[in-house]
Amino acid sequence: MDEQKQTLRPSPTAILNPRLDVNFKALFTQGTRGSYIALQSFLSSVLGRKIKSLALAPNEPAVESTSNMQMAFDVSATFDDGEQADIEIQGRDRKYDYSVRAEIHAARMLNNSAKKGDNYNDKKDGDEKKVKKIPKVYQISVLNFHFKKGDKSEMLWYTMRDQHGGELAGRLNVIFIDLLTIKKLVGTPAQKLTPLQKWGLFLSYADDESKRDYVSKIAQSEEGIMEAEIIAKTMSEEEANWWRQNSIQTFWEDYYADRAAAVEKGIEQGMQQGAQQKAIEDAVMIVKKYKATPEAAAQDAGAPLDKVLEALAAQPAPAQA
Repeated sequence: MDEQKQTLRPSPTAILNPRLDVNFKALFTQGTRGSYIALQSFLSSVLGRKIKSLALAPNEPAVESTSNMQMAFDVSATFDDGEQADIEIQGRDRKYDYSVRAEIHAARMLNNSAKKGDNYNDKKDGDEKKVKKIPKVYQISVLNFHFKKGDKSEMLWYTMRDQHGGELAGRLNVIFIDLLTIKKLVGTPAQKLTPLQKWGLFLSYADDESKRDYVSKIAQSEEGIMEAEIIAKTMSEEEANWWRQNSIQTFWEDYYADRAAAVEKGIEQGMQQGAQQKAIEDAVMIVKKYKATPEAAAQDAGAPLDKVLEALAAQPAPAQA
């Protein structure tokens, strides 16, 4: 009897987690027709307009000097009109100001999209020839957490505006998609969902076997999601992809566990330090108020004698009568 082949795949029908950046990126960057349709569909659902054609762009924008911060985008695409989009997936709240990261990504894209010789003017020149304008850029982040505490919007779209709400040039766009809000729509019939909601539900539940039938119905209603589902199933048949996913997830689980332990240890140390400092202050008070010896005061307060002596030495000398 042959031994059953060992596999990291939980079940023969299990799907890789599309919220993991390497899997998310793979859905849209296969270089196949299906991957192209999926990317086109996703971008259309976010921007609310039809994307006629697009092409994948390098996901590591050039830097002007060695002092510039290097960045790698998950998915970067250029539209037929020259506009560009960077798509990021963030499965965890990393506890840093994500808005700063998003703005820098968008600014880097805009800087790289403006070529020497481009004209800043969007209007026609004196020869009635259309002046080439600087294309818009879109930094799109799919977040598995709420970007703004208390704001449960499905999508937040930022542009540069003045204090009265007037838009500047509209070239720089930062967009946040909230999966936690969209995933609450699970169970809603596909025909009642917007394209963005369908994509959000697919990304939220594609790897949930208990929601497999529901996700398939959503996929059948949207060609781009159907193609993404096919790609996800094909990728999930490769053992190497499960090894990679498990390795990444284990790394982050260990990272957050270590950080939580460090925080807990820091709190405990802080409490101990605070208690010791209070004991030292009490010992100094006993010496000054009751004229006790430092040794007796330290013993009564439960404070280290050497620290009590240091604290007493630091006390200001009594004023001369």
